[in-house]
Amino acid sequence: MEQLLGLVLISFAVTSLVMVPFIDLLYFLRRKYKRISHNALSSDTPIHHQLLKGKDIDTPVGGGIPIILVLVLLSTVLTYFTHYQFTNDFLVLIVTILSFGFIGFLDDGRKIFTSISGKYSGIRGRYILLLQLLFAFVVGFLLFYHIGIDNIYIPIFGNIILGYWYIPLAAFAIISFANAYNISDGLDGLSSGLLMICLFAFLILAGAVFNESLSIFVGLWIGALIAYLYFNVFPARIYLGDAGAYGFGATLAVVGLLTGKLIGLGVIGGMFVIIVASSAIQMFSKKVFKRKVFPVAPIHMYFKYIGWEEPKIVARFWLAGIIFAILGLWLSFMSQ
Repeated sequence: MEQLLGLVLISFAVTSLVMVPFIDLLYFLRRKYKRISHNALSSDTPIHHQLLKGKDIDTPVGGGIPIILVLVLLSTVLTYFTHYQFTNDFLVLIVTILSFGFIGFLDDGRKIFTSISGKYSGIRGRYILLLQLLFAFVVGFLLFYHIGIDNIYIPIFGNIILGYWYIPLAAFAIISFANAYNISDGLDGLSSGLLMICLFAFLILAGAVFNESLSIFVGLWIGALIAYLYFNVFPARIYLGDAGAYGFGATLAVVGLLTGKLIGLGVIGGMFVIIVASSAIQMFSKKVFKRKVFPVAPIHMYFKYIGWEEPKIVARFWLAGIIFAILGLWLSFMSQ
């Protein structure tokens, strides 16, 4: 345990040292090339756009990039210079965070290019989804063939062997959480705070199933997130960006899959499920019934719309996330 706590502190220190000059660089580039396109400011969701007015313009994105690099480098260096081995678990986690981080980085380039040239650039949503499908099935394949996971445990029904069907199920979970995290990343400190709560829960589960590699990776991730949250809490100096959002959401799903607690993943990450469900309901209603269920979605933006202050929304969502994490842990231990 003392070694794991030391790794958390090392990750925190390294990320802090990297984050400060990285943020300064982003602000320098923003001041030097600041030019906003009118097309970039137009939106088919005017209420949502009005509630976030000024955020994307005044605060740079990209905070997930140094965190991903620190996680990958520290994990690799740690296994190379210490007695810890580079296991298949490390491989799957690193492949996931790099591949989905790459998808988000392509989309983050749109914002960078727009701020410099005043023109729109980026990849279309359908291509993002295609890349997500490709990488998610690759990760599902690795989980099935290299880790040997082919089952899920469902309370009451017990352990269910899925065989090859585990691969599409894993891919669905990975894509769902990647997009759920991206949707939740709208208020200062919200998504990263919820993620840190989930990771503490999975750190306990990883210890319970004696998965040393997973414990190390999650511990390093927690340390890096603490350093990032210092700059991301209200009022934020930097935002995660799509590289971090897609990478973190997909990797959170893989962490849950590696513990063998797919149902626990859905409960521990319950706030992400609620957030993405509110957006899905809104989109379905607009598409089918041509009317909105909520004035604005996702649900955290609705609370901002009715007048709740941003720190109040974030704090209460964190509290709800803690309850979901405790419930998920309870259900997971009950099923052992």
